[in-house]
Amino acid sequence: MRYLVLSVLAAFILAAAPLYGHQEIQVGEVARVEVISESGSTFLSIPHRDFSKGGTRVIKKYLEARKGESYGIVIRNMTPDRLGVVIAVDGRNIISGKKSYLRNSEEMYIVNGYEHARYEGWRTDSDTVHRFYFTDTADSYSVRTFEDSSAMGVIAVAVFMEKERQRPFYQSRSSQPAPSAPSAGSLNADKAEEAKEDIAGTGFGKEQYSPAVKVAFEPGGNPVQKTLVKYEWREVLCKKGILSCRQEPRNRLWDGDDYAPYPPGYRGR
Repeated sequence: MRYLVLSVLAAFILAAAPLYGHQEIQVGEVARVEVISESGSTFLSIPHRDFSKGGTRVIKKYLEARKGESYGIVIRNMTPDRLGVVIAVDGRNIISGKKSYLRNSEEMYIVNGYEHARYEGWRTDSDTVHRFYFTDTADSYSVRTFEDSSAMGVIAVAVFMEKERQRPFYQSRSSQPAPSAPSAGSLNADKAEEAKEDIAGTGFGKEQYSPAVKVAFEPGGNPVQKTLVKYEWREVLCKKGILSCRQEPRNRLWDGDDYAPYPPGYRGR
């Protein structure tokens, strides 16, 4: 029997469902993953690929990140059964802070049937998270704390079905707290110099109250679905041709505000 983290805030989030821009669910989608702003609006996302590999459905999409803005990850369970979700941001598990490979042995959250929950930060204890926010690579939690940029700019969610429904067993949070993500450290000079400013990352933001308890849940061996969101700054999405960002044609009378030019070869009097 494994004990995994369940956010008790899920019940409160459910009541706030109209705040989020609910998107149409694709056929056969087990869980819907949305990235939302602090105000509850969804960020612009662009579908990339949708395929199956080894019995796992893989959904890939791009997302436009807005520098400095806090965000949350909303997961909607489209099934009547409980789901276990491993969530990694910039390659690090958001509960433990450890490097994630999206495996069933990692710490995960539980989403009850036909419900949804919002995850807003790196968990540092059973009652606290530190907010996600979009930032430059050098300021990201993954690089500042672990010098790890191997999966920078990716929000990844692996969804696991439950092997056998077991009676929930709530543990004392005082005796066995949730694993803590390490606090942010300093980045050495070489790593800071190597970090590219045009690559988006996720920072370790302000503290927020977010209680969680542990419940019994035995996940299946392989995920039934993986959703991978590659977030980039708008200018990067434009350069890659993922967004069409052509400038509007200039109006020769309205937009022309330059001074008169000198004639060619003019040397003055």
